[in-house]
Amino acid sequence: MSDTASQRPGQNDLDRLINATFPGAVVRKDLVKAVKGNAIVPTYVLEYLLGQYAATDDEASITSGIEAVRRILARHYVHRSDSELIKSTIREHGRHRIIDKVSVTLNDKDDVYEAEFANLGIRGVAVDPATVRAHEKLLVGGIWCICDIAYLAITDVHATPWVLASLKPIQMSSFDLASYKKAREAFTTRQWIDLLIQSIGFNPELFGERAKLLQLVRLVPFVERNYNLVELGPKGTGKSHIYSEFSPHGMLVSGGEVTVAKLFVNNANGRIGLVGYWDVVAFDEFAGSRKRTNKALVDIMKNYMANKSFSRGIETLGAEASMVFVGNTSHTVPYMLKHSDLFDELPAAYHDPAYLDRLHFYVPGWEMDTIRAEMFSEGYGFVVDYIAEILRAMRNEDYSDRYEPAFTLGASISTRDRDGIRKTFSGLMKLIHPSGQATQEETETLLQVAIEGRKRVKDQILRIDPTMAAVEFGYCDGAGTWHPVTTLEEQQYPAYYQRSSHDAHEIPDDVPHAAAGTTAVKTGGTDPAAPDRSRPASSDPLYTGVRTFQENQTGITYDQILGPYLRGATTVQIVDPYIRAPHQGRNLVDLLAVIAQAKDPADEVTVHLTTKEEPKAEYQQKHLLMLNSIRLSAKANGIRFDVTFDDSIHDRSISTDTGWLIQLGRGLDFFKKPDDYSLGDRHQAFRRVQAFSVTYLRP
Repeated sequence: MSDTASQRPGQNDLDRLINATFPGAVVRKDLVKAVKGNAIVPTYVLEYLLGQYAATDDEASITSGIEAVRRILARHYVHRSDSELIKSTIREHGRHRIIDKVSVTLNDKDDVYEAEFANLGIRGVAVDPATVRAHEKLLVGGIWCICDIAYLAITDVHATPWVLASLKPIQMSSFDLASYKKAREAFTTRQWIDLLIQSIGFNPELFGERAKLLQLVRLVPFVERNYNLVELGPKGTGKSHIYSEFSPHGMLVSGGEVTVAKLFVNNANGRIGLVGYWDVVAFDEFAGSRKRTNKALVDIMKNYMANKSFSRGIETLGAEASMVFVGNTSHTVPYMLKHSDLFDELPAAYHDPAYLDRLHFYVPGWEMDTIRAEMFSEGYGFVVDYIAEILRAMRNEDYSDRYEPAFTLGASISTRDRDGIRKTFSGLMKLIHPSGQATQEETETLLQVAIEGRKRVKDQILRIDPTMAAVEFGYCDGAGTWHPVTTLEEQQYPAYYQRSSHDAHEIPDDVPHAAAGTTAVKTGGTDPAAPDRSRPASSDPLYTGVRTFQENQTGITYDQILGPYLRGATTVQIVDPYIRAPHQGRNLVDLLAVIAQAKDPADEVTVHLTTKEEPKAEYQQKHLLMLNSIRLSAKANGIRFDVTFDDSIHDRSISTDTGWLIQLGRGLDFFKKPDDYSLGDRHQAFRRVQAFSVTYLRP
């Protein structure tokens, strides 16, 4: 490990701020991989240990702390394959400390509580009732613990020789919520969001602002009581990771199937189920139209999700557990919109407007990137157990009305829609602004996210049940200006979105979708992002004004948004300070290809690039070689390409000798990194974009 520690790059400003503000409560996130090895334990268990021994930014202390954690895991963690060896160790030494998942059941025949150790493979170990009362989650699913196990040789064949000498759940003992809220003031909002993203385990530099907020929505069930969340999307996007690894207060139910007795109450013995003991109950692999479902369970779940209560015989009980449903989709968004709805993959019993209307937010899982190795953070984040306890304490707060001084929800928004919006907004406020104070702009951003997530739910319900009243989702600001809120898929696929699922047969296969749902400020001309295909492009006056593109949109290409303005030009000036990295060079090549394809093969076009020189001496040669390769390739295709270095430039633009000035907010680098061997790797139209804007001017 010492080699790994010594090779890590120095801390950035955020890491230094994190360590200075939360000493002892943060840990370097890449350390988990360094110590985990083949130990099949949740992240919060490993970070609990790292928090004890390596919660520092001192590399020497980190190295020694990691070695200490490794020794603890090697000596005390029970691998199933080593269970007999551990049993022998306990017998030979009389006593041994282990790390294992422990569950407890009541033996009502003998009136004793008995523990079962998942990896060690022993059961029937007597447990003191006081221990069970102090840690009731032992009774429902079990929890990871550090235990001292003793062995007493006995002659009674019906008794167990194993003795539970001590048990300590892996969780922190204390924290100061007031200090946490105060410490938040040392961070800007962007820095704080990045800290939370690093705490989840991701590198915030690889996520756009919208993607970060959607990641944080996954945490809302931990900070908001009785919050109902659904996320459906492709495989491999980390849908269930947070609910299994992030907090000791969450329970992930694998397979998507669970009984009434396990979830709510066992009427036979009166034992309360998962919702009575866990803050979050998440159902993995929830999707699957052919899955068997229990109608009684669905009915009880609907009542619980709406009223926070369930029945045990004639008695009504309440609980605070949030419900999360995650599952995989097998079709694209436009396919689902055309043929059914975005809940298409759910089992039939759950494809029910009454059930779906209980959901507060629908996370668009198709916007989540497939998890790649480079996405994991090497920076500092909260020790998972610390932030888990903070979030649990924040469940007592209510920030659902903090938008009301500045904004008013639309009058047509129903009570249930309003509750969903308010709960999501409250949860995001607790996460990002734990003191409850935010600027008007920050408040508006969170309100928009909350409205969009509930609108996605309601719009799909309207497709399933057209008899339900339509809702105009949006809000008014203090000046009385109405701000409509739309979903990203509504903007991208308007031909498929605004209709009933019963009308699928009425839409022909060749109806084009809007490739780039955008917000525009028009001053004249035709929108190039959605041209009239019935006429030649040259017959339309080109659009002027500002066009904004949302994060995660697809269907955007250089040819679409820039090509019409470059046709006919003999000289093109490109100003972009960052044409340096390999992917930025490929972006430039893609633009040159658009120019080459648009011109007559017999013509030549001059393209002049103004950019910044690579500042690092070790990379300057590679930078020059890349630009020279581009020059040679361009020359072979009728483009005279040259470069000027200017380290003073900042703005990004393209200008032509035909009079167009195109201002590019992000320059050419607005695409997100596509996965290897994905369609996006081969064609721009299939790539997701960062949020960016383009201004078209013709003086």
